[in-house]
Amino acid sequence: MNEITLLAIAIAVAMDASAVSIAAGATLKKNLLYYGVRAALFFGFFQGGMALAGYLVGEAGSELIASFDHWVAFILLVLIGGKMCYESFQGEADEREAGITSLFTLTLLAIATSIDALAVGATFSLLDVEILPAALLIGVVTFAGSIIGIWAGRRFGCYLGERIELIGGVILIIIGIKILIDGVFL
Repeated sequence: MNEITLLAIAIAVAMDASAVSIAAGATLKKNLLYYGVRAALFFGFFQGGMALAGYLVGEAGSELIASFDHWVAFILLVLIGGKMCYESFQGEADEREAGITSLFTLTLLAIATSIDALAVGATFSLLDVEILPAALLIGVVTFAGSIIGIWAGRRFGCYLGERIELIGGVILIIIGIKILIDGVFL
């Protein structure tokens, strides 16, 4: 696999984390640098780590995880997105912080958005791709995409109004549905 193809895959895999980062950046009220970098590190680490784990699973038999990985991502993203939608109607927007301030929620988001990297890693094992450079590239691209997403959300989130958390929740639900549809029908 050439470098351009690998970079395109890394960018595609990072899109979910970037979308979550945009929503998070728009709702962060304080400590943007701390929470933004922490979220980007989590997303990058989990994306790269899941690609590596997927590769190892692929070596052992990718069909073990392929039958249910999309369901795991779907359930996690719909639960988190639903919670965000519900919370968007509770209290004032100024009283709430982005979900990434909670370490537990951040971890769930990082896992949910990196399930596709697990499948990519399994595919890489079938294609004899060198996994360490590939996983590192996926992690770095996801980190960069998350930082850009946090910044974009912070910069342009004010144009989306008070309901940015609702929009973020809906985005997570849509991503979850897309992953489920891709997993069931493709």
